[in-house]
Amino acid sequence: MQLIKIKKIEGRITLKSGLRIGAGDMEMHIGGTDNPIIKHPNTQEPYIPGSSVKGKVRSLLEMRSGLMGATGGKPLQPKDLKGLNGAREEDCKRILKIFGATGADSSEAAELGPTRVSFADCPITDEYRAKRFSLTEVKSENSIDRISGTAEHPRFIERVPANTEFDFSVCLKILGPDEEELLATLLEGLKLLELDSLGGSGSRGYGKIKFEFFDEKIKEAFDKIDPFANGGQKP
Repeated sequence: MQLIKIKKIEGRITLKSGLRIGAGDMEMHIGGTDNPIIKHPNTQEPYIPGSSVKGKVRSLLEMRSGLMGATGGKPLQPKDLKGLNGAREEDCKRILKIFGATGADSSEAAELGPTRVSFADCPITDEYRAKRFSLTEVKSENSIDRISGTAEHPRFIERVPANTEFDFSVCLKILGPDEEELLATLLEGLKLLELDSLGGSGSRGYGKIKFEFFDEKIKEAFDKIDPFANGGQKP
């Protein structure tokens, strides 16, 4: 196992709808929102944590593999390779190689090697910041009494507005000539994310995004991806 290349993928994420990634601040401030979003501690600008992108991409790839049910919804581990064969075994290996796993003392983990991928946090682009648009918005939500038709339980949700642009960067280590296929799997995961949503409240239309890649070969490969070809199974 030898590091022969680090493939860097750079581009831009554009929000097609409002994005909400919570800050985990449970303190309620008078006149504030119920659910503040994550912001950089120094600039107070919203950003997209690399961990959020990585976690959602991994989750979608595991869901597509058909193995999520077997793990009870927990992330794949090297021990989950036992009993697998064919396309599912290859899917599981690729996911574990790209995203890593615990259980470093197991023989399966040693064979798979270290985590290959590294997602950087995504700051707002300089171009978008220069336009001096508002970087956040507060969306009012409530529930509706289906009999009376009246609004109940109002809440105020902070989110990043649609059309905001973020810089995007991810690095993929290639540890051998047989690992070029890992790039294709990673791009499939990004395509799944574009089809799904990022952050919270995706079922209510939040978190729709669009990727733009600076490398023409990456862009061309990404545009051609159909992550559900062959029913989502590898031929």
